[in-house]
Amino acid sequence: MSSTREEKRILWFEELSKDDIPLVGGKNANLGEMIRAKIPVPPGFAITAHTYKEFITQTGLAEKIYKNIGDTVTDINNPKQYEEASKKIRTLIESTPMPSGIEKTIRKAYNQLNKQTESKESAEVFVAVRSSATAEDLPDASFAGQQETFLNVKGADELIENTVKCWSSLFTPRAIFYRNQKGFRHEQVFISVGVQKMVNAKAAGVIFTLNPVTGETDQIVIEANWGLGESVVSGAVTPDDYVVDKKTLKIIERRIARKTVEYLRDSKTGKTIHKEVPQERQEQPCLTDEEISKLAEIARNIEEHYGRAQDIEFSIDRD
Repeated sequence: MSSTREEKRILWFEELSKDDIPLVGGKNANLGEMIRAKIPVPPGFAITAHTYKEFITQTGLAEKIYKNIGDTVTDINNPKQYEEASKKIRTLIESTPMPSGIEKTIRKAYNQLNKQTESKESAEVFVAVRSSATAEDLPDASFAGQQETFLNVKGADELIENTVKCWSSLFTPRAIFYRNQKGFRHEQVFISVGVQKMVNAKAAGVIFTLNPVTGETDQIVIEANWGLGESVVSGAVTPDDYVVDKKTLKIIERRIARKTVEYLRDSKTGKTIHKEVPQERQEQPCLTDEEISKLAEIARNIEEHYGRAQDIEFSIDRD
């Protein structure tokens, strides 16, 4: 196992700060930054970009991947060619076994997370497995939303499988096109994977530290639905909408929507399912006033820490 920080396969969130984007991508670096700022963030670790690099080098995939793009995408404006290249590369990556040293390191970190979160011996911790792309020395790159995220992943085997799927998602048609269009060399863009304890969400959503409709900077807007926040972020539901005064943390406005669908973890399979909200909860607010004020306070702290307006995903743990 390599010794320098740049060559570590695993870095825990608490070891990270916003300066670590080249090592672990923006998403993971900022989770670490928030932990340092005492923001409540579920625990976890980053499988570093170095690990991905090691995987494609050790297995001889790197050469095949870049040759494939060059050979397949001959017309940069032809969407079919991007789809073809993506399919070939992703199949190649996902059918290549992970070198045993890398696999052992990831399994060991997952077991440590299990101990740390005091999962009952028999019940392994559920995690979110999220891609965090990095472009070294390219501060103007935005890879948001181009790669995959897997929720409610349980057990080391599933984690290994989904890690490889995250790696392969560096080559979705959209991601290949974006890099070609922006003139980034594919060989310069790497991917890290965040492994984070899942929150068993009672309610979740997004917070804006300025009003996205009016542009008011002294207002915080919270949008929320029952269950996991994916339903809000993806636009699948009309969420409850709360406007909070940033200084006093008092609720100025509230619009309670009729919430008919929630995304939940199925207690039998552990997978994320879409479920109809029971009639009696459909028109009930999914957040209490106390939760709204607390969320607004945390959002204000995050904005102060970063020194600019933020949009933040949150969830409230039912446990």
